[in-house]
Amino acid sequence: MNEQITPLAYLAAAVLFVFALKKMASPKTARLGNLLGAVGMLIAIGFTLAARSGGVPAVRGVGWAFVVIGALVGAGAGAFLAITVKMTAMPQMVAVFNGLGGLASGLVVFAEVWRYPGAFFDTDPGRYLAVAVGLSTLIGWVTFTGSLVAFAKLQEFVLSGRPMTFPMQRIANFALLGLTVLLIVVWGVAPGQRWLILPVAALAAALGVLFTIPIGGADMPVIISLLNSYSGLAACATGFVLGNPGLIIAGSLVGASGIVLTRIMCVAMNRSLANVLFAAVGSAVAGPADGTERRVTSWTPEDAAMTLDNASLVVIVPGYGMAVAQAQHAVKELADLLSERGVTVKFGIHPVAGRMPGHMNVLLAEAEVPYEQLCDMDEINPELERADAALVLGANDVVNPAARHDESSPIYGMPILNVDKARTVMVCKRSLNPGFAGIDNELFYADNTAMLFGDGKATITAIVAAMKE
Repeated sequence: MNEQITPLAYLAAAVLFVFALKKMASPKTARLGNLLGAVGMLIAIGFTLAARSGGVPAVRGVGWAFVVIGALVGAGAGAFLAITVKMTAMPQMVAVFNGLGGLASGLVVFAEVWRYPGAFFDTDPGRYLAVAVGLSTLIGWVTFTGSLVAFAKLQEFVLSGRPMTFPMQRIANFALLGLTVLLIVVWGVAPGQRWLILPVAALAAALGVLFTIPIGGADMPVIISLLNSYSGLAACATGFVLGNPGLIIAGSLVGASGIVLTRIMCVAMNRSLANVLFAAVGSAVAGPADGTERRVTSWTPEDAAMTLDNASLVVIVPGYGMAVAQAQHAVKELADLLSERGVTVKFGIHPVAGRMPGHMNVLLAEAEVPYEQLCDMDEINPELERADAALVLGANDVVNPAARHDESSPIYGMPILNVDKARTVMVCKRSLNPGFAGIDNELFYADNTAMLFGDGKATITAIVAAMKE
């Protein structure tokens, strides 16, 4: 009976996964997509545990008590993190989840290798298993340590968010990767040498660290997406080791969707993935090209309130500074106040704003900003040319006009939000410090730009109070 029902259960789970990915493509339906994915995973896990015959692996040699305890601990930890982690720390949590997925794959295949007798690996199935284990170990441990480094750089815990480079770094990375692959090939030729999993895991772990440290905060959305893809590929390889179709399907979908999203992120920055991985953008902080001091215009919240109150169209551009200041609810209050006074309010969202894909959408959704007001870059840029005011909240590199004309700039050619074309630009920022790309922002010195220095939440709250008065 299980032989007939379990494959159908995996098929149903796969269908739910596909619909989940489809629904999560839009902020409006993302919650439903997340629910569908969770239900699909529950079905896949439940039928895997219940399987007792056929080609589907059962719970081999593990008591049900351990399974239940593990499920309760994992569910409790997940619920605790979902409730307590701040939205500003969401990229770090995603990085940790990616890493845990890679670690799980690495540990599972390690246990699987030692479950079989040594003679099994002299058979053809044993040789195939050795190669699958090697690939799962490589991808899993690269994902685990790479995600830990990404977490540390995002949190700026021990590691700085800026790129860390050393001489011949690329050569060292490729040499390490080549040696790891060579060991996997040797293991495939001599599958009885199960001890090879240990150096493969160690080299893969070192590769994950060296692969991630030269990447700066400006490119972290791409890396988060890429590591997510790696965690899916590791799970897929583990599915082949275990002979579990559900794990193969889920891992393939995560891996493919992560690669597609990584590609979208790279296109949004007009850069190749190789450039993101090896260019070390943000390693040096650059000021004005000619070294001269330039004048900026500084406004008070009252000045900003007067301009906004007389506008017809206002475009709000959120960035990571809004997340740090936790200003999304104050921004929602400002947007509602403007809308009540007949002002059209729209939000311009750059694909790589923040520190993970969709970071700004998540923050604004938490503040219950209507989805209809959220516009992507291609949609909002024509609107900016006729906007009376553009309010930039903590965004930096994604609104830097240098990307359009300065060929020496590391962000040259990157599509940006053309906020400088609005009649008046107000930039809410603590200082004139550069963003993650490490370059000065020309927008700050434009004739139509006014700087609102200070904490984002306090500044927006002061603007709202001035408008009410």
